[in-house]
Parts: sequence; C-alpha cells; structure tokens
Amino acid sequence: MKRLLSILVFLLALSSQLLALVKPGAQVLFERYLDSLKGKRVGVICNHTSKLPNGVHLVDTLLHSGIHVTALFAPEHGIRGAVAAGQTIASNIDSATGLHVYSLYGKTLKPTPEMLTNVDVLLFDLQDVGARFYTYASTMANCMEAARDLGKKMIVLDRPNPINGIDIEGPVLDMDLISFLGLFPLPVRHGLTLGELAKMIVGEGWLNYNSAVDLWVISMEGWKRTMWYDETRLPWVPPSPNMKSLATATVYPGTCFFEATNISEGRGTAKPFEWIGAPGNKSAKLASRLNAYRLPGVRFAPVEFTPTPDSIAAPDPKFKKRKCRGVFVHVTDRTMYRPVLTGLVMLNVFRSMFAPKFQLMQGRLDHLVGDTSIGETLMKGKLDTNILDRFKNQITDFKQRRMKYLLYE
Repeated sequence: MKRLLSILVFLLALSSQLLALVKPGAQVLFERYLDSLKGKRVGVICNHTSKLPNGVHLVDTLLHSGIHVTALFAPEHGIRGAVAAGQTIASNIDSATGLHVYSLYGKTLKPTPEMLTNVDVLLFDLQDVGARFYTYASTMANCMEAARDLGKKMIVLDRPNPINGIDIEGPVLDMDLISFLGLFPLPVRHGLTLGELAKMIVGEGWLNYNSAVDLWVISMEGWKRTMWYDETRLPWVPPSPNMKSLATATVYPGTCFFEATNISEGRGTAKPFEWIGAPGNKSAKLASRLNAYRLPGVRFAPVEFTPTPDSIAAPDPKFKKRKCRGVFVHVTDRTMYRPVLTGLVMLNVFRSMFAPKFQLMQGRLDHLVGDTSIGETLMKGKLDTNILDRFKNQITDFKQRRMKYLLYE
C-alpha cells in the first residue's frame, strides 16, 4: 500500500509539471544553473510559496541536490506563511531542516553582517501579488542592499505577476511617503515581476548610496505579460494567509485601502478583500449606489458576513463575531477591471453612507495609495471617477522607464 501511495504521489507531481505552461525561476535553476551553487554557502529567502511545480519545496530540493544551504531568511508571514499580517517574526531553528531561520520582519528588516557570516550567495524566491504595498518587494530590496554592502551575490528566482504584467494603475509613490509598504517610485499596480523590479532597482539607482549589486535574475520560461496566474497552470499557493485565491489578488490593489478605515476588509471570513462591510450598513443600498457608477469589469452584490477570529489569518478582525452588512466585489471582466479606481470609489460611497461613523486613518491611506491628495479629496466629499486622471503623466513616464527592464513579451 505504501509503495502504491508513493507511486500515486510521484504521478501527481509529474502531471503537475507536465500541465504547467510556465517554468518558474526555481525550476529553471535546477534544470540549467545548479552547478553555479556548488561549493557555495547559500542563504535562502523563502516561504511556503517557494515550491517547484512538483510541490517540493525549494530548500528541500537544494539539500537533496547536495547544495550547502547554511541559513534561511523569513519575510512577513514567516517561513511557513502561518503568521498573521503585521505580526513580527522571531528568529528560530527550522524544525524540518535544522537550519537557522533569521527574521526579516521584526526588529531587523535587513540581513545583518552576523546573519551573512556563513553565506556566499543569497537566493530569493517568493511569490508576489503585483501590488506595490505587498512587503515581499521591500524584503527583496533590503536583501539586495545587504548583498551589496557585504560583497555577496544575489540571485532572484523569478515568478509570475499573478494579475498580469500589462495593467498599471494608481499614483506613483510620492517619495515623501517611503515606508516598508513602498520604497520606490512605483504605481500601486506596477505590472512587474519581482525579477524585473530587481533589475529596475539596480538600473535606476534606487538603492541607498549605490546600486552596484552583484545581481542575477533567473527568468521564468513560458510566461507572457498578458498571463493571469490561472493561465500559467501553476498551482495557487496563497502567498499570505488572507491571499486565498487569484480572485483575492485581483481586487486586493484597491480593497486593501479599507485597512485604513474602520470598515471591515473581510479578514476573518471566507473572502477577505472581496467582502467589505460593517454592522449597521444597508447592504442593498450600498450595492445599488456602487453599481450606479458602472465601474468597468465589476458588479456589487449585497452580502452579510460575521468576521471570526483565526489565529493565522485574523487573530483580531474588525467587528469580530458581529454581523456585518456590505458588498461582495464581483469581478465580471478582469481585463477591464480597475482595482485602484474601484477601491477609491468604494471608500467614497462607504464614507458618505456610513457617516458620521466612518473613520479614516489618513496617514495609513496615504502610504497605501502613495499620495496625500487623494485622502484629502475623499474626506472633503469631492472624490469622483476621474480621481486618477491627474496621475496619467506619472503612469506614462513609469511605463517608459520600465521598458528596458522587462524580461518577457
């Protein structure tokens, strides 16, 4: 029976590899470039998404291949992706491998010289979601700085932008608003893979002091800019506890703005970032008001939900165990959908209908949006569907600047 089970597992792993249209950078590393790591001490920035298409983790595959892995580095949510958003990560020993895990989301956000004492090469492999404020890009940048400072090689194993590499939206970050939610002048939805972003960081000289990083991006094979994640045929592994599906990632660049309000963004439910609401709302009226805007590619449906605490996804959700009424953001045409505009219009409608109870942490919103004027416009009640028009020149300039760093057609 055990042998039969092993054969079935092997066949399932093999079928997943054959079905996938895209080879992530990690797979390309093993097929073409593994010799470059032999004899090197390798530190791996990874988490639970760092898997090959056969379902085996990058670190396990490296160790099985005889590569000398000396340390692991944990981003937000931890090595296993089981730590809630915003919670600090502790350095520890990985029970599965016995390797030291250094936290890059706690008191230290950047590898220290002590952490890299026994490291020659930093290997980065994390699945991003395509929104500027998702923190894995900042972790990558900090590791690039550490590699530059200490003379280490930095290898980025590229993975798909799950919401495609074409669509770009939102203000380019005002550099007065730099934080771990955004270190570089990128739009909210930037249309880059992390490998492309790494090359742009170096090419544009965005790192502190100098950008002379010994960087090697191992590109994917088969990925096209027009692809959404489900078109890659790679298995979806939630990049964080609340990024449950591609549908979540699709709306996230806009509905994440509700984290800056006292309205529930759906944490503690089956559909975080897709269900938005609060107690006392009139869900049917909200949906009707939003649908009247005829925003492209989306319809809003009334919904009721009760946020429930969850030790991993939502330890202390807004309105826990209280019935909320609001809307379900139902994307009907993802090629037309504009998540940033949709999120801003939703904020405006909730503000007007939930007043005077609506509360906005404007500093938080400013950092998410990347601009101070939008929050001011929102609270004055003057936000309309043309709100992003003022940033058209920024987007045009960004598109031109990023062209030379694109790795895929």
